[in-house]
Amino acid sequence: METSDQHLLIVGAGHAGSELAVSARQNGWAGRITLLGDEPALPYHRPPLSKAWLAGQVDEDGLLLRPRSAYETARVELVSGARMEAIDRANRRIALADGTSMAYDKLALCTGGRPRPLSCAGLVPGARPRNLHYLRTMADAEGIRAQLTPGARVLIIGGGYVGLEVAASARGLGAEVTLLELQDRVLARVAGPEVSAFYERVHRAAGVDLRTGTQVASVEVDGDAIRAVVCRDGTRLPVDLVVAGLGMLVNVEAARVAGIAEEGGIPVDELSRTRDPHIVAAGDCTLQFNSLYGRELRIESVPNALEQARAAGSWLGGKPKPHRAVPWFWSDQYGLKLQMAGLSQGYERCVLRGDPDTRSFSAFYVDGERLLAMDAVNRPADFMLAKRALAQVCTVDVERLADEAVPLKELLHSAPVVAPAI
Repeated sequence: METSDQHLLIVGAGHAGSELAVSARQNGWAGRITLLGDEPALPYHRPPLSKAWLAGQVDEDGLLLRPRSAYETARVELVSGARMEAIDRANRRIALADGTSMAYDKLALCTGGRPRPLSCAGLVPGARPRNLHYLRTMADAEGIRAQLTPGARVLIIGGGYVGLEVAASARGLGAEVTLLELQDRVLARVAGPEVSAFYERVHRAAGVDLRTGTQVASVEVDGDAIRAVVCRDGTRLPVDLVVAGLGMLVNVEAARVAGIAEEGGIPVDELSRTRDPHIVAAGDCTLQFNSLYGRELRIESVPNALEQARAAGSWLGGKPKPHRAVPWFWSDQYGLKLQMAGLSQGYERCVLRGDPDTRSFSAFYVDGERLLAMDAVNRPADFMLAKRALAQVCTVDVERLADEAVPLKELLHSAPVVAPAI
């Protein structure tokens, strides 16, 4: 059990870092807690950046995860504008970019990730045009919002969550939007063709020029701004603003040099402990074995970050509560709430319950009789039922699943999962 003279140093002041600091204190950590972030702002919600923030529906205070007083009450010291460069595990110190260092007794790595940069002919590394943006931080969103004016020609590269949400927000503000996706459909990594086709129809109906199977070949830069994007097929698209949503690179460089991370992330157990008994990790930067799917996963989601942070906080405070939650995600576009539970990779069949034309339906992904995942569009009750069922090995009556006359709860059958020992 830790004593009051021990220091918990948390690197990364996003959802995971903020939650871990408060959770550790609530679970009994009596020592000093320092929360280290590389941004100037207090920890804030990131999901609204592509939605309510861009639309001007929320201010900076409305984004905050917690008011400053909450950290003061929990006796959490906030250090902003600081970036970790290296970890000295032998001496339990981290080196910062400004040349200073900090000691720790326990270290929590909540370093998240950064946007994958656009790379193509016409772009010079280290000299980003002023109208080329990514979306990860409040500063990123502010840059986009400042240039997102009615009639602006906005080009979005990438048809994942971020790209689609920015497209919806931009159309709502009166911009002319073109979206390019390299794959043959949007949301290709996370949803089945039926859900992808639905969202493509929705965006096109809203006026988005959505082009799948399209790759950027080059950009034309005039001065400090991109004036046009040229596609592989030779199509030239004049632009005022470019937003690239190409996925994320994990911030694990220091952890890899320190010997506790792999290229794909920092391996942790169900209490968020790493290979080093003095270091925990939580959030987008982690890899964790998932007993439901029988493999190691890196999950980019706020719910996962919060649950891992709470598990770490419980262990640090001496009240261990393992994290074994079902992966889940959400996205808001055009008044449609997409809620996704589980992971559909490897599914054999997709069964629709409800008619997509009504803008309210669910898609169930099954392998034989086993339910792997589900997507719900404006169907929160279906989502909650499936999410609870997926917390165990769940079989489903596939042949009757599409029949809405049969209550969904009668079609889902679960058995407990035996979780591996910590």
